[in-house]
Amino acid sequence: MTTCEKGARKMQPELTQEVPLSENAQRVLEARYLSRDDASQVVETPEEMFRRVASNIALAELLYDSDEQTRRHWEEAFYGIMRRLEFLPNSPTLMNAGTDIQQLSACFVLPVEDSMDGIFDSLKHTALIHKSGGGTGFSFSRIRPHNDMVNSTKGVSSGPLSFMTVFDAATETVKQGGRRRGANMAILRVDHPDILDFIKSKDNTDRLNNFNISVAITDRFMEALAAGEEYELVNPRTGAVVGTCNAASVFESIVDASWRTGEPGIVFIDRMNRGNPTPAIGDIESTNPCGEQPLLPYESCNLGSINLSRFTRGQAGMCTIDHEKLEMAVTVAVRFLDDVIDMNRYPLPEISELTRANRKIGLGVMGFADLLMRMGIPYDHEDATDVARDVMRTVHNAAREASRRLAEERGAFPNFSRSVYAERGEQPLRHATVTTIAPTGSISIISDTSSGVEPVFALAFVRRVLDGAELVEVNSTFADIARSEGFDSEELMRRLADGESLSTMEEVPEKWRHVIKTAHEVSPSAHVRIKQRFRSLRTTPCPRQSISVTTLRERTWPQCTVLPGKTSARASRSIATAVARFRC
Repeated sequence: MTTCEKGARKMQPELTQEVPLSENAQRVLEARYLSRDDASQVVETPEEMFRRVASNIALAELLYDSDEQTRRHWEEAFYGIMRRLEFLPNSPTLMNAGTDIQQLSACFVLPVEDSMDGIFDSLKHTALIHKSGGGTGFSFSRIRPHNDMVNSTKGVSSGPLSFMTVFDAATETVKQGGRRRGANMAILRVDHPDILDFIKSKDNTDRLNNFNISVAITDRFMEALAAGEEYELVNPRTGAVVGTCNAASVFESIVDASWRTGEPGIVFIDRMNRGNPTPAIGDIESTNPCGEQPLLPYESCNLGSINLSRFTRGQAGMCTIDHEKLEMAVTVAVRFLDDVIDMNRYPLPEISELTRANRKIGLGVMGFADLLMRMGIPYDHEDATDVARDVMRTVHNAAREASRRLAEERGAFPNFSRSVYAERGEQPLRHATVTTIAPTGSISIISDTSSGVEPVFALAFVRRVLDGAELVEVNSTFADIARSEGFDSEELMRRLADGESLSTMEEVPEKWRHVIKTAHEVSPSAHVRIKQRFRSLRTTPCPRQSISVTTLRERTWPQCTVLPGKTSARASRSIATAVARFRC
């Protein structure tokens, strides 16, 4: 029996413990996840959904000389961690495993070439991916700028923004598996001649609503920003320098647009490629729609998240983390995600080939804010950053060890010999990447826990249902604490839902008024500190919010100078913090 199997068996006795789903979870599952018949009627329960997924994914065990008993063992292990809401895979796996679709990945990156054939091939491939439930990322940086020459017609190019609108319109038309609209990431290099138009492209809130956009920031741009210098704009068609821009002025444009509309984000593209595990295979150009998963062109990744709020022991306010239980869950989750790669029906042969060659998985976490509440630690306290580092170290180390053992059992990922791991003489791994931190929108609702590593947005809110009735919905961890500590009341929950802060409520014990904070009560610097702790112990970035210019660290960098009279005070502070973040 392998170590993985022993760990999974130790978790089996808890399988009989029922974990009731919240009303919100039931609604989300019925709307998007549970199987339907030809009349569009729901025909499975949540438990049957978990069983469908576990049974289908465990079939991959038979590809590795396992017998039926071993397959059943892992089916039960997979079912257990999902049914107990300790781990959930990304939405396409929950929706499509064991169905005719069988497309299980959430994240894809497609190339966009500088030709009509290349552009519209990518558009077609995008529609296929969205139809099956995936999201797509693109770099439009290869497309020649507007008004550039088109040799075949002797006319002029319309530029990358015009083609982004075509992709946006197609996304609007094609719903993901008939259940939700698709999502895209558009990235443009900061040295592209159309960069200023790109930065302002979402000033009109009626366009590009199916895109997140991010500027790919280069090392050269950051050096120019720090020195108050100009930097060069390069035509991607010819490689020729066609102009210069003042780096501080461009950065102010980014800050201003982000301040007004929330976009663009920024991606440190050169720094990201320094962390590319397979540079010999290709360069990273883009990420998935939320920015947490950098991928090569024609690469996909399947994600899953550990629900940290399920791994505590002790009394509310004094809970500790059950590291042994957490490590066992991570081991099972890594094997689950590895099996997903083999059971996946990829939408394109190019994606199948590269995904299987690199075998990237992205195991992340959710429920961090709920975990802190159970431990009695404020989100913005220094102890919270220690918990972040501690818990992510456990997840990352356990995931790497599980990947190493799977490499012994099943072989390293095929491109391992061309990876940075082989160059450094490291032990073989089954996966080019193992951890990433996703925002966990729907699956955190199903798990009834806080999203990703974010603070709780609200402790209570009012839901207005179709008959006009108003229902007060309350964060479940907070509700448990309120009941156990004796300050639970319908009137208090209503006041919270109406916007009153818990910190002002005298009837709540002072300890809990200090401990429990929402996102509006957490400073940007405290928020980013948490992201940095998680970021230091994982193989891919946090979601793109962590690199938004509106939440950069509040500190200065002595080598950063700002041109007098050319930047606003807000942009000046952001320039200093951006350079500090880049250099650290």
